Amino acid sequence: MATDPDNNLKDSGPAENSVKSPNSGQKARKRMIDAAEKLFAENGFERTSIRQIITEAQCNVAAVNYHFGGKYNLYLEVFHRRLLLLRDIRVDSINELMARGKDVTLEELLRTFAGAFLEPLVAKSDGRRLTKLLLREMTDPHLPPDMFFEEMVVPVLSTFLKALLEVCPDLNRNQAVHSIRSVIGQLVHIVTFQEILDRAEIAEMPKLEMAEVIEHVVAFSAAGISAYAKGAG
Repeated sequence: MATDPDNNLKDSGPAENSVKSPNSGQKARKRMIDAAEKLFAENGFERTSIRQIITEAQCNVAAVNYHFGGKYNLYLEVFHRRLLLLRDIRVDSINELMARGKDVTLEELLRTFAGAFLEPLVAKSDGRRLTKLLLREMTDPHLPPDMFFEEMVVPVLSTFLKALLEVCPDLNRNQAVHSIRSVIGQLVHIVTFQEILDRAEIAEMPKLEMAEVIEHVVAFSAAGISAYAKGAG
């Protein structure tokens, strides 16, 4: 592991919220998380220093230590905030759809989930930044092994699984789990491949068109899952 360039940094003064109002402290905390997210996404964990973060956030070293206890804990907080947001978007979208009643179709469930999965990652500039951050963590992991699983995978998978079994009662549990993994695999590939194209700036390749991509995933997956449920898989 590379040497942390921040090891020799000295506190540059008292933590900001020790001399300002609690509200000012919370604003400084948010600035640090926002700045860290931007820099971790651009440079990765090892190549981002506390000095860069505090410069971007207009804070001091003492504020980072006070609120987070160092760069690693700040990295954890960046992901904690984002994972909880993504989890809630995906879980809430499924629950809102299923609350409608028993007339929900497989296509509607897949369309709802695909939209909730893709839109936060590709629709806005902060979504693109989050995509870069997640891809960096996939290739150079620093999170605790169980953090992503417990905060994201378990609640989303359990909600999606329950809904899919209601919509497709002919599926058994294992078939439903495999089907969900297939859908998520398609969506992850779409996001990853688009990021690769954007980095390479290949003009000949079409940009991701959200509605078209979602409809493809829905049609492809619904046909496969329906066949699977009938024993053709």
